[in-house]
Amino acid sequence: MNTSSPANQNDITNPDPKTVCLASCRKILTQIEQTKNTILAEFREAIEQHEHLLHLALNEAEALAWQTDFPQLVFPTLASEKAQTVAAWYARQKSMLRTNSSLAFAA
Repeated sequence: MNTSSPANQNDITNPDPKTVCLASCRKILTQIEQTKNTILAEFREAIEQHEHLLHLALNEAEALAWQTDFPQLVFPTLASEKAQTVAAWYARQKSMLRTNSSLAFAA
């Protein structure tokens, strides 16, 4: 006895557009979150105690990426560039602190 009706088979072959859209959005959110975690792990040591700056940079990159038609394609590059900028800023700050400490010690 076949209990599946034509309506049930139609649901499988033609899913509700709302369901498809929701699944697509969830997939994109997951991709962005995985990328964000990867970049955080990659740059965490480079910025030591200023990890909150990296989080802010990644949030900004995500917000900008969502303004495009393909956020999952734009976000990785943009987030990486912003993370590199934060790491470079931190390296300069650290260098300036060492220089200032050396000058103060020499005086």
